[in-house]
This record gives sequence, structure tokens and C-alpha cells, in this order.
Amino acid sequence: MEINEQKLFDIAFKAMDHAYAPYSNYKVGAAILCDDGNVYDGGNIENASYGLTNCAERTAIFKAVSEGAKEIKAIAIVNGTSEMSKPCGACRQVMSEFMKADAPVFLANNTNQYKEFTFKEILPLAFSDKDMD
Repeated sequence: MEINEQKLFDIAFKAMDHAYAPYSNYKVGAAILCDDGNVYDGGNIENASYGLTNCAERTAIFKAVSEGAKEIKAIAIVNGTSEMSKPCGACRQVMSEFMKADAPVFLANNTNQYKEFTFKEILPLAFSDKDMD
């Protein structure tokens, strides 16, 4: 099966349905395509102790890495509002560990409006020991 951005968005929206967000009511879903062709998804998981909350992006990435994937070829991030999804700083830093500078990052809102960026565009000066050029 070929995975394109629309398929990643479909998977991310399904993952958003499983998000656990009883405190903020701000559900997010993410889907990542890895270099081996596998897709992993995740929703945000909140906690009453807010610092223990995990974002959808990191949930999907940690699932992938725990299954042996080490390179993300693309990521789609969605939410249930009219505002475009944007990964937080912690997620961008985790993404930098597993994404190349030119990897596509697809961001969408609940009306299927989306924008495409490269990873380097959303984190131009990543803290990394990898060359981001």
C-alpha cells in the first residue's frame, strides 16, 4: 500500500479519536511513516499532573521506536479545532532525533485544511549531533 499525505491524515484523525484529553479537551492525533514503510499513530495522553502529559507526536514516535523503527520519513499532525496543529518544542526536539531535515511535516485542522513544511522549517536550529543541512 502506498502511503500519501491524505492516508497519513486519515490515520492521524483516527488516532485523535483515541486521545485522552479530559483536562484540556484538546485532542490531537499523529501518524508517522517510517523508512520501512510502516505507519505508527498516537493520540495525546493527558494526566492530572500536567507535566506527565504526552503529546500525540511523541506517542506515535515512541511506539515506532519501541517496535524498532529509527527513521521517520513523514509525519501528519491533526486536531479537532479550526486552528492548524503545531508540534510543541519537546515534540520538535524528539522529532529531530529521528527525522531528516527535508522530511515532510503535514499539519492540519478539523476542516482538512493542511500545510506542508520540511522538518528544518519547523525547527531550523535543532539541538542535535546530526548535520541538519
